[in-house]
Amino acid sequence: MKTISRVQTAAAGLAVVLALSGCGGTAAGSQATEIPKTQNTRDISEGVQPDAAAVALLPESYKAKGELTVAMDLSSPPMTFLAEDNTTPIGVNPDLARLVAKKLGLKLKFENTAFDTIIPGIDGGRYDFTATTMSATEERLKVLDMIDYLKGGSAVAVAKGNPLNLTNDTLCGKNIAVTKGSSQQLKHLPNVSKWSCEDKGQPAINAITLPNVQEALTQLDSKRIDGVFYDASALAWANEQQPDHFNILSPRMDTRTNTNVAIGLKKGSPLTPALQKAIQSVLETPEYKKALDYWGLAESAITEAAIR
Repeated sequence: MKTISRVQTAAAGLAVVLALSGCGGTAAGSQATEIPKTQNTRDISEGVQPDAAAVALLPESYKAKGELTVAMDLSSPPMTFLAEDNTTPIGVNPDLARLVAKKLGLKLKFENTAFDTIIPGIDGGRYDFTATTMSATEERLKVLDMIDYLKGGSAVAVAKGNPLNLTNDTLCGKNIAVTKGSSQQLKHLPNVSKWSCEDKGQPAINAITLPNVQEALTQLDSKRIDGVFYDASALAWANEQQPDHFNILSPRMDTRTNTNVAIGLKKGSPLTPALQKAIQSVLETPEYKKALDYWGLAESAITEAAIR
């Protein structure tokens, strides 16, 4: 989906700048009046029943313990972050992790963990699984079982009203910002420029590398650049928090890569079959789509919890 670390840091910084200005819609399944999403600590899994087939696959040790521990880096809105109470994990990943635990009939314990310590922690038995927008790379699959639960991807933000009438296919020769160290800078924009522009005799997309997405969106607002190529989920969040400043091109950019993200647990874990069954059950619930809609990520839905 993206390179983690610098991209997550940029997204987290964006939340600091924008969070207080954002008002979200009513919580999924709630009749409450509008409150800011950053203050909404509702539990989307309330009322969801366990899946008998998933529970039947649970190892006895997990049934006896009655709890799963999930590791997350709670610093990347709208995927995984802390509410304004600085205590409650909120976002897409916490929502879906709660639903998975409920399908297994288990309680869920969150561990706020730096991204680069999650895999060693799982390998060492400190955490049962992670749902932290992690893609299934070849290196990770050597030590983890990974199960798809979401589609990620990249998108392009353009100036409000799209005055240049840009599409994903008409970026040749345009000044498009990417953030330093992101997968968009290192991999996706050069590839897209090559096959959509340079191979067709058109001028290359002019990549403008900026330190973070805040700076990129500021330059877009002042029309110093033509677009911002960034993580789709973070752009959706920024658009929620700072409405009427830019438009996001649809559909997401085709980068010719698998953009699914996956839940990870220890390689060969006896928990894997039960977790896969629970995730598949979640994908078939209305709450799954409600969670994605609420966080502005309706395009991220998938239908198959494939084991990688």
